Amino acid sequence: MADSEPSYIDYETFLDPDFSPTAFANSLVLATNNPSDTPLDLTTPLSRVLFDVQEVDTHIHNLTTNSALPLLNYTKEQDDAGQRIVNDVEAQVANLTEGYRGLEREVIQRYETADEVRVAVERLWQTVKIGRAVGRCLLLGRQLEAQMGEVGNATAGKKEDHRSMIRAATTLLTIRKLLAASGPEEEGEHLSRIHLIAHLQNSLLASTDTTLQNRGQQIIREFSMSSLAPSPSGPATYAQSEETKARTTSALLTLHLLSPQLVLSALQAYLRTALTSSLASIARALANLPNLDRTLLEVSARCQNIVALESLLDTVKPTANPVKDSTNSESEPHNFLDPLLAALDTSSLPSYFWRSLAEGLAGRVSDLVARGGVNARTLRSQRERVRESIRDCVFKGSQGPGALRGREGAWEREAAVMVGSVVGALGR
Repeated sequence: MADSEPSYIDYETFLDPDFSPTAFANSLVLATNNPSDTPLDLTTPLSRVLFDVQEVDTHIHNLTTNSALPLLNYTKEQDDAGQRIVNDVEAQVANLTEGYRGLEREVIQRYETADEVRVAVERLWQTVKIGRAVGRCLLLGRQLEAQMGEVGNATAGKKEDHRSMIRAATTLLTIRKLLAASGPEEEGEHLSRIHLIAHLQNSLLASTDTTLQNRGQQIIREFSMSSLAPSPSGPATYAQSEETKARTTSALLTLHLLSPQLVLSALQAYLRTALTSSLASIARALANLPNLDRTLLEVSARCQNIVALESLLDTVKPTANPVKDSTNSESEPHNFLDPLLAALDTSSLPSYFWRSLAEGLAGRVSDLVARGGVNARTLRSQRERVRESIRDCVFKGSQGPGALRGREGAWEREAAVMVGSVVGALGR
């Protein structure tokens, strides 16, 4: 446009990116005035600027007037093109909207319905799982009640089924395992929230555990196989001895299932009772020698029971806990004897019995001698008889029920310890 209509306006100056209105105005003032004149003449530079503005305005007016028709045509074409684009876009939006509604009907609504069904099915499945677990727990509970009824039949005059103790202990552990599996997705996840199961746990399981413990401990406490102990019905028969072993075995296995520590506690209590009774009876007999032979016979019988118990413990292997994880549980001992010997720090139960008894007797005899009197003098005067009676008591008791006399040398040390605890105190 500058080539067809030359203009004295320097457009390049105004279009320069670094153009500064302040610098341009200053240059106009300096071009039309002498810097030393006062005051300055600002009319001329202002007229120059106004003339330039008018020139630019005229130039713009001419351009718009000459190009009005092309600009209007161009604008109309752009507007028509935009309208066509809008129409096309609206058509596409309408198609997309219709497609979305179709998807909403075919997918979203069906998904929502399917999701509701899924939630319902999941809850039904959870209910079924809980129902199955409750049903299994109650079935085991009824089974446990029946088994405990068999355990208690002996009190009703019927023959005792001691093996039902083991079955009852196994059922009890199975129920406890079911109740303990309370983690996510495990069988007993929600059982603790069922009032009936809570009642079962607090009543039947607790009472069953106590009953089994008491019954097992009672059987061990009553263990007796000695042929020396007097009995109104005479010596025990072979069948009776075997029944005693079987009952004791059931008691051992039952207590072991409930807790291995219960077995150790029951066996240690049996030994303590035998030691306490023997110590008290021998101390009384030494103060009244006519009763010594009968008393020593009773002590021999107690030791024979201990020998029989040791033999039984050595042959009975603890059964693996049926509800323990075999990969994580500790290895079961080979028998019931080894853990007991380790707990008592001894190699033999009869040896432990005699040595522990001798340890307690030494103080009792010393007290008897220190008190003096007829009892002490009589005891000293019959020292040799007492010595032989005690040696015979040790050898007789260490042989075990029904065993032939022999191998007395194997118990010489125990006999010497027992004799020393009594006769040794008489010489002081």
